[in-house]
Amino acid sequence: MPVTVVSAATTTLSAVRVLVLNGPNLRRLGSREPEVYGREDYPALVTACEQVGKELGLDVEVRQTDDEAELVAWLHEAAGARLPVVLNPAAFTHYSYALRDACAQRTAPLVEVHLTNPATRESFRHTSVVAGVATGTVAGFGLRSYELALRAVAAQPSGT
Repeated sequence: MPVTVVSAATTTLSAVRVLVLNGPNLRRLGSREPEVYGREDYPALVTACEQVGKELGLDVEVRQTDDEAELVAWLHEAAGARLPVVLNPAAFTHYSYALRDACAQRTAPLVEVHLTNPATRESFRHTSVVAGVATGTVAGFGLRSYELALRAVAAQPSGT
């Protein structure tokens, strides 16, 4: 964790900034197939991530887009700034080589996260093009998947 020295007698810890990036349809949580994705909505996801981040001393910024190019740009931003990332690529998980290549440029931990367990779902969801370039993957625990991913990021040495 970075340390900023204020004076010879006082030291302040700076929170590590973490981007929580979400792909298509995540803003529809709670209304999109609640029997699959749960009844908690997107604002609940944001609140949960921010609360866990605060508990862990992380400065969490949660973003969502349905646009593949915007998600790639955010990953480039994270790589350039050496920011850890929690990424739910959503449908892009299974086919977006542009997203995979952006993830491969990571300069800090990147944890792939899914609300459901893709291995227990339709066969087209069984392959992740992101998993091979991620630090790790957390899947199948609903919103708790994000908490577990943030805990994994907090436990990683920065820059790995």
